[in-house]
Amino acid sequence: SLVDGDAFRFFDIVGSKVPYEADYAKYAESIASSTQAKQVASKVNAFYGSLIPQIDSLATEFHVDFPIKGAAKFQAVASADSATKDSTALAAHAGHAAYSDEAYLLHVQHETAAVKEQFERLSRNTNRALRDFAAAQLETLGEIYTLAGGKADAHAHH
Repeated sequence: SLVDGDAFRFFDIVGSKVPYEADYAKYAESIASSTQAKQVASKVNAFYGSLIPQIDSLATEFHVDFPIKGAAKFQAVASADSATKDSTALAAHAGHAAYSDEAYLLHVQHETAAVKEQFERLSRNTNRALRDFAAAQLETLGEIYTLAGGKADAHAHH
């Protein structure tokens, strides 16, 4: 690997979260009932979907394994009914918790905060390419966090 410990940690944490979040967003966008959840899912899906090839390119350039081996993969409840949009039918299978817009929005707030923290750290890295890449993503991460209902940091730089 040609990156320092902080950058390696970025690739490890963000690299394991971004594909999962993009897939979860795709799923949420298809079954969300609230406008807010649909908007958040659409923005998360588009943003994280566009990040995956960028992170992959940087990982290749700096000799970091990507995608992250063993990272959790999002899976909607697998059943014959999974093509339907009836979330109660989906929830009845395999004891999975029912999807809810509120739970999804809280999930996005939590995960976006964790990803944003890694991008903030990387934006101070000594490697200029990584620093510039990270800095360019922070505004959109902040928008997603706020759109999901998170409170904007009073000390954030605008």
